[in-house]
Amino acid sequence: MPVTNELIQGDSGPATAALVADMVVDVADFPKTGVLFKDLTPLFADPKAFRGVIDAIVTRYDGTFDVVVGVEARGFVLAAAVAYAAGVGVVPVRKAGKLPRVAHAASYALEYGTATLEISEDAFRPGQRVLVVDDVLATGGTADATLDLVQRAGGELAGFVVLIELGFLGGRERLGERPVHALLRL
Repeated sequence: MPVTNELIQGDSGPATAALVADMVVDVADFPKTGVLFKDLTPLFADPKAFRGVIDAIVTRYDGTFDVVVGVEARGFVLAAAVAYAAGVGVVPVRKAGKLPRVAHAASYALEYGTATLEISEDAFRPGQRVLVVDDVLATGGTADATLDLVQRAGGELAGFVVLIELGFLGGRERLGERPVHALLRL
């Protein structure tokens, strides 16, 4: 039975937010001391919950995108499922050095270090509408870098959706006017 706590909020409504909240497991001190990791593995493993979040994303963005971008690594799981359900293609945004062809790169700071992401230069046809899907929006570094890469590769942003937004870390504000849709806002 879904949680009915009025404190559980998300951009797709309280039922979807509760679905995500019920399935996430907090793991202390991972990947480093002081970080509270949001483990979504139970959600991915549960067929009803997984279908519920994928359906919520596809319904929200129905007909507004031509391709889905997934951010390494948990974003790959979500993006592939969304792309399949919507009948469109999927493009990965990878860690540096993982793509075999010429790629755009963007480096950024995250809450526990720095990283570089890449996308193939020819990932999109000109004007292709892109839905970016990731697991968590924290400080916004990964999201900002990814959205910049989509634009540099010629894509038009149709939306940016995450399962969980950690609002207290200010990621949405960092993204400015870019559209953000979080299934669960903490």
